[in-house]
Amino acid sequence: MTARRGAAIAIAPGHETARLSDAQKTFNTLVERIDKRRERLAAWDAVTPAFQKKFVDALLPLERESTALRTRLIHLLDDAFLRSGLSKAEQRTLSDLIADMARDVLDAADDAALQRVYDRHHASGPAGSAAADPQPAPGADAADDLDALSPDELAQRLQAELDAQFERDMAAHAAREAQRAKRRKTPKQTAAQARAEAEQAESSKSIREIYRKLASALHPDRATDPHDQERKTALMQRVNHAYAKRNLLQLLELQLEIEQIDRHAIAGLGEARLTRYNGILDEQLRELDREIEHVENDFRRTYGIAPSVKIAPDTVVRLLARDIAGMQRSIQDLTVTLREFEDPDNVRRWLKEMKRRPASARFDEDR
Repeated sequence: MTARRGAAIAIAPGHETARLSDAQKTFNTLVERIDKRRERLAAWDAVTPAFQKKFVDALLPLERESTALRTRLIHLLDDAFLRSGLSKAEQRTLSDLIADMARDVLDAADDAALQRVYDRHHASGPAGSAAADPQPAPGADAADDLDALSPDELAQRLQAELDAQFERDMAAHAAREAQRAKRRKTPKQTAAQARAEAEQAESSKSIREIYRKLASALHPDRATDPHDQERKTALMQRVNHAYAKRNLLQLLELQLEIEQIDRHAIAGLGEARLTRYNGILDEQLRELDREIEHVENDFRRTYGIAPSVKIAPDTVVRLLARDIAGMQRSIQDLTVTLREFEDPDNVRRWLKEMKRRPASARFDEDR
C-alpha cells in the first residue's frame, strides 16, 4: 500500500454542495495527518538499516581508535605526574585532568589498568579523602536494650509497639478511604463516562460493519480460481490486521481497492456516521503519534543521541556524517598531542600554559 493512498479517501465538494461541512473538513484533515504520520514511520523503516550500517562500519571503529589513543595519553600524563620536577599546583592540575579523562574513558569501556590510574588520582582529590566511618547496623542497640529488659518491661515494650502499629494501620486505612472518596465519580463524571462508553461502542460497531462487508467479499471460498483465491487470502490478511488495529482508514482504503465503495460513497456519508468515523480516526492519529515517539526514543537510546538533539528520518544520516568527521578531527589532534607529550618537558610547558589559560581545551572529543 502506498503511503499516499489515504489521499483517495479525502472528500471533495460535489455538484450539489459548494462547500464541505465541518465534519467533512475534519475528516479530510485527519486523513491528511494520518498520511503524514505513516510517511514518517515508513521513512524511519527505510533509513534505519542504512544508518546502522554506517554507524557500525564507520563510527564505531573511530570510537575504538579514539578510546585507545585517549588511554595512551592518560598513561603518558600519569608517567609525567610520577616523575619529579612538577610543582604542587602543577601536580594538582595534572591529577585532576587525569581523573576527568580516565572517568570519561571508563564510562565507555572497562580497563583494569586505567581503573587503577583513575582510583589513584580520584582518591587524591577532596572527594577521595572523605571515607565514611562504618555505621552500626540499624536496630543493633535496640536488640541490646531488649536483652536488658525484665519480663514485665519487655511485655510493656511489645504492647506499646503493637499499639503504635495499630495506630499506623488505622491512619493508613483512613487515608485510603479518603482517596476512595475523592475518586467517587460525581453524576456529571458518571454521565460523561457513559457517553464515552456509548461512543466507543458505536465506533466498534462502525469498524465491525466495514470488516464484515470486506470479509464477505473476500472470503477465499468465493474465489473463482486458484489465483483469485491467493489474491483474496492476501487481502483478507490485510483486512484482519487492520481490524485488529482498529485501523478505520486502512479498512476504507481496502474497500476502495476492491471497489466495494467509491469516493462518491465516502462523500455521501451521513453526518452522524462521519462524526463516528472522525472519532476513530482521531484515536488512530494519537496511536500513530505514540508509535512515532516510541520509534524515535528507541533510536536515540540505541545510538546514544541526546534528547536535546532534534532527529528526523531525513537528517540522521547527515548528523552521523558530522559525528564521523568530528571524530576524525579529534583523532588527528590526539595523535599530534601524543607525539608531543612523549617528551615530559612538553607536559610541563603545557601545564604552565594551562595556568595562564584556564579555559584551554581538554583532550576528549566533544560529541
